[in-house]
Amino acid sequence: MTRIFFYGPPASGKTSVGRIVAQNLRLPFVDLDRRIESDAGMSIPQIMAQRGESAFRDLETSALKALIENESEYLVALGGGALLREENRALAESGGKILLLDADLQTLFERAQRQPNERPLLTGELKSKLEALMKKRAAHYASFAPRLRVDGKSAKQNAFEAQVLLGRHRLSAMGAYDVIVDSLFKIPNLNNPLIVSDENVAAHHLEKVQNLFGAKAVVIPAGEEHKNLQTVSRLWKSFLENGLDRKSTVVALGGGVVSDLSGFAAATYMRGIDWVALPSTLLAMADASLGGKTGFDLPEGKNLIGAFHPPKVVVADVRLLQTLPERELISGMAEVVKHGIISDPELFELCNNGLDWVKDNLEEVVKRAMAVKIKVIEEDPYEKGIRAALNLGHTVGHAVELVSQFELRHGEAIAIGMAVEARYAARIGRTSPSAVEAIESALTNLGLPIRIPENLAREEIIRAMRVDKKKSAASVRFALPVEIGKVELVEAENLDEVIP
Repeated sequence: MTRIFFYGPPASGKTSVGRIVAQNLRLPFVDLDRRIESDAGMSIPQIMAQRGESAFRDLETSALKALIENESEYLVALGGGALLREENRALAESGGKILLLDADLQTLFERAQRQPNERPLLTGELKSKLEALMKKRAAHYASFAPRLRVDGKSAKQNAFEAQVLLGRHRLSAMGAYDVIVDSLFKIPNLNNPLIVSDENVAAHHLEKVQNLFGAKAVVIPAGEEHKNLQTVSRLWKSFLENGLDRKSTVVALGGGVVSDLSGFAAATYMRGIDWVALPSTLLAMADASLGGKTGFDLPEGKNLIGAFHPPKVVVADVRLLQTLPERELISGMAEVVKHGIISDPELFELCNNGLDWVKDNLEEVVKRAMAVKIKVIEEDPYEKGIRAALNLGHTVGHAVELVSQFELRHGEAIAIGMAVEARYAARIGRTSPSAVEAIESALTNLGLPIRIPENLAREEIIRAMRVDKKKSAASVRFALPVEIGKVELVEAENLDEVIP
């Protein structure tokens, strides 16, 4: 059940931004002021003039109560004083999520000027009235979190940032599905679910998830070395034994290996059944659970067999990360750093705050990292163009991971790959030494490696790179960093130059 309330000062954009977000999330949109006018049969200025502000606030409370009692999913734009009453605030806080839109006085004044007769509390000398109102309500507005500053941005930009803060997205480029950063209890009812997890995750989380859904489960061995056809066959057999049919749902509870295997098994069982992703690692939340790419490994390379089969919903509950071993958390940060390099310099700078900051701000890290990948895959769902930017560090990283026989964690190998590819980009003049230094510093500050281990044969790494799924006929394609926030696709024929 989704209930989102947009709140904030007059002219902060609650209605214009709210409409866009509601459309993006496929939610009904309600403007509470318009609902009040419809119920009262007169405009708000008329209500204020004939009955007074106190009577209007009573109508506001009645309309909010009716909305919460009778409608389950919506995004509502509240009036600028709708939550001044403690009763109203309690209703909204218990009924859903509140996002406060904020702006400086000049922005509010310029916007309010465009609709001079819309706000009865601001009639007269607009600027002085607005200034007095903002001073009176300053402490009230400051008491809300999360908050979105809307100054200097379009409604569309503010809508995207609002969705990042809310941890809510609706993907549609490859089948429609929701991505939610929230409690697992927000998951809708599932038809005949079967949970797939691995031994490590099951020990911590399986029982509570089984109780949540009343579902059976199959537990597979943990580790990339088990991401193979043998494990997929085991899943198919388990689906049959547990009576899954075309209307059943597979629930992937785990990291990237679990989601890749579960998604592929669901994609191919009875020609495709539904699945949902409940990522339990930072790497899976930030990257692996998103985008609909599923598959398994062959001895010759990673993810050489796969299918595009998006989940019906992805729910990232950051509380699951509390049981994650530190090495796995650090490994997951490689993908977060990668997303910052690709298109979010601010996220990249946050990564420089170090691991302790990350641990204290996991929800923000997950939301921002998710948003980068979501934006890219919505533009290019089937990796025909810009989505290849997500392969930053992966061409070298996959090969290093494979040659290490998975002694290196995926994120550790990708961190090495990003550093190697950044140094290569500098040698061929595509990026600056300062950008390489910034990337290496961010990775090392998080405890991630940046050099290929000496015991890994260079010739084997190059051979593995040529087999990697991103190769073309005569060359290997790399996503190279140009600057923090921008990458460029480059074809390389001589891999000796990449790994000197």
